[in-house]
Amino acid sequence: MEMPAVTECAVDSCVYNREHACHALAITVGDPLHAHCDTFFTAPRKGGSPEAAAHVGACKMSDCRYNTDFECQATGISVGARHDSADCLTYSPR
Repeated sequence: MEMPAVTECAVDSCVYNREHACHALAITVGDPLHAHCDTFFTAPRKGGSPEAAAHVGACKMSDCRYNTDFECQATGISVGARHDSADCLTYSPR
């Protein structure tokens, strides 16, 4: 199984965001109630590897149509600002 790529991140304040691309090795999405990027945080400097292209390592949103056994089955996801946090914009309830 191939992990889905984070195809875009529009949350510039995230430590892993460089030019709208996520450079964490993998992210976790959600908690039982909200499809936020659980990997998001801010710091005085950028982190992650500039060569890395992030993928979805885990998804806690069991009601998402792309979620099977807490693994994302979407071909790719977008992350953006919604509800005052960094959210998975690909999330779609069943």
